[in-house]
Formats: sequence, C-alpha cells, structure tokens
Amino acid sequence: MTEQAIYLVPGMTCEHCRQAVSTEISKLPGVESVLVDLDSKRVEVNGHDLDDTALRAAIDEAGYEVA
Repeated sequence: MTEQAIYLVPGMTCEHCRQAVSTEISKLPGVESVLVDLDSKRVEVNGHDLDDTALRAAIDEAGYEVA
C-alpha cells in the first residue's frame, strides 16, 4: 500500500529550491515520487515505508525547514 507524507516548507521560493528538496528526498529508500508546489509551499512524498524522521532530515539537508 502506498503511503503519502505532506510537509509545509515555507522557505522554498524558486526552481532551485524545488530541485534541492526533490533530490534529497528522492535518495531515501521507499520514495516513489516527490511533488513540490512552490505556490502552496507543499512537499508531497509518495512511497512505501516512509520514515518521517528521515524525510524531515532530507528537507533539512537540502537547506530548508519544515513548518
């Protein structure tokens, strides 16, 4: 069964932000897709056995903070 995790990341403002966050999250095991919406500042992650701590750490590693 596919899981979904949604995060608000207010610091994202441009294409570089989208790419940085997507790249870091995509490296994690179980992640199948990452959708970043700059207008709503939402990051939607779909996959299996998603690890909330690891997802938050990946966003942090990309240089952004989860609201």
